[in-house]
Amino acid sequence: MDIVHATGIEGVKRARGTVVVIDVLRSFTVSAYALAGGARECLLVPTTAEARQLAARIPGSIVSAEEEGLPVEGIAISNSPTQVRAAELKGRTLIQRSSAGTPVMAAVPRGRRMFAASLVVARSTAQACLLRQPTTVTLVASASFPEDQACLLYLDALLRGHRPEIGHLLRPLRNSARYKRFASGDWPGFPPSDLDLALTADCFDFAMPVTRLSACLRVTAAHLTLRRRPRLS
Repeated sequence: MDIVHATGIEGVKRARGTVVVIDVLRSFTVSAYALAGGARECLLVPTTAEARQLAARIPGSIVSAEEEGLPVEGIAISNSPTQVRAAELKGRTLIQRSSAGTPVMAAVPRGRRMFAASLVVARSTAQACLLRQPTTVTLVASASFPEDQACLLYLDALLRGHRPEIGHLLRPLRNSARYKRFASGDWPGFPPSDLDLALTADCFDFAMPVTRLSACLRVTAAHLTLRRRPRLS
């Protein structure tokens, strides 16, 4: 199996084979917590305006949105797994708009098998890819942020049958000024608890396949059997 690394929208446009798009802080961590909390689906859209329009057409849906990493006025849930985990999502649709993960996923070439990924579903994502025995997997970090690159390397190792040490891979992030700002609680819409939720690997026993609909991308949970069970409290 050939494993290709790429970053961002320009990188994903050249993706081959099965495509895994990674957004750890925080879009696809939000998706995972929503699905673990009973959401029927997560729908990804490129703009806040489209998120509002789609929500108006889907009874009971909830919007999670940020712009340039900041909360959006009039939308209660930012791009925060802490806020999503606290919401009542059972049987409902979460509509997501984010600055990195959702536009990169939208740029995946048509016809590719797609997965949304983050650390909390990394092992399940690797297993889901391997079950399909692809000749090529393209791992795409949605941005050059250290946590996305760490998740990419973690997934690469898992796909090759290795047992990577995630603490070592996350060291550049934890030593960064960016991490310290997030941990301080000074970033609006980014509670420090988001870090613990997002940076704990392999919490959930499902992968997140993505399909194209006419107006959005649909993320669902494909359950697998893992040794470690999800922890929701």
